[in-house]
Order: sequence, then C-alpha cells, then structure tokens
Amino acid sequence: MANIGIYFGTDTGRTRRIAKSIAKKLGDAAADPINVAKATVEDFLSHDALIIGTPTLGDGELPGLESGAQSESWAEFLPQLDGADMSGKVVAIFGLGDQEKYGNEFCDAMIELYDCVTACGATVIGAWPVDGYSFKTSQAVMDDAFVGLALDHDNQADLTEGRVDAWLAQVTPALLEAAG
Repeated sequence: MANIGIYFGTDTGRTRRIAKSIAKKLGDAAADPINVAKATVEDFLSHDALIIGTPTLGDGELPGLESGAQSESWAEFLPQLDGADMSGKVVAIFGLGDQEKYGNEFCDAMIELYDCVTACGATVIGAWPVDGYSFKTSQAVMDDAFVGLALDHDNQADLTEGRVDAWLAQVTPALLEAAG
C-alpha cells in the first residue's frame, strides 16, 4: 500500500517531474504524485507522511493565480488547511528556484509550505545544507540550512539527481516510520 503522499504545485512542469522522479525512487512506499490544483484537503490529510514540493515564482511567491501561474496551486490550497490538525504527521519539503536570476529570493516559497504545515502541528524533516549554492538570500533558510531540499534545475541540473538521492536517503526512514 502506498503510504507516503506526494503533493506538488507547478507552473512549468518542472516540479511535477521532480515529484514523479521521487515517487519512482520510493517505489511502492509512495502514492502517485498529485498536483495540489487537483487535490482535496481530505486526501492530503489522509497521509501521515508527506513530501510536498513547490517552485518559487517571481518575487519569492508560491505558484497560484496571483503570481501569474496558469492555474490554481499552493496559493489557493494552503488557506484550506487553516485550522487543520496535522499533529503526528511528518512532512518533507522540496523546492525549485533559480539562484542566479532570483538570488534574493532563492526557493523562498518553501518557507510558506513550512510555516503552514508547522502551524497545523506537523513535524518537518529534511533540512538541507546551503553549501554548494550561490544565492544572496532565502527566506527558506533557518539555522544555516534550507527547510527542505533546494534545487536549481536552471543552473545546476547536473546536481539535481544526486541531491534528490541524498535527500531521500536522509528523509525516507522517518517518512516510512510515520506512514506505519
């Protein structure tokens, strides 16, 4: 049975491709990735272990209609979680950004996912080191690490798969334990 829920927001399809790659690497332990534009809150909350991913758009924004995305996404989904009880749930976050073109808001949108799920009581795992990146600032950095896996597929595509593999090695045991 697939126990780890994988949810993503996207505009260009890159985040979807990463989510699909993660699901493939996890095999039977993961559910098929779901675009949050098509997700229900009930389905999202039915998982005790989640991997959630987002790109950062424009000036550090979540994808959604206000940020110029083609369809609804995280910006419209997260408010539906207001007041939800996610205590006991374990969440790992990944985000995509462009550290060269948007070095002042690199992967900023991850912090919005982090803030939402922790406000609902979830435990976030999978902090990722800032070493190997060349950005100016990111709201998604806490205690000298990203709150989740930061990927720059625009400028460091050759590092993406290795980073995903190393991050999954870090988070999978806790996700599987939470998923029961």
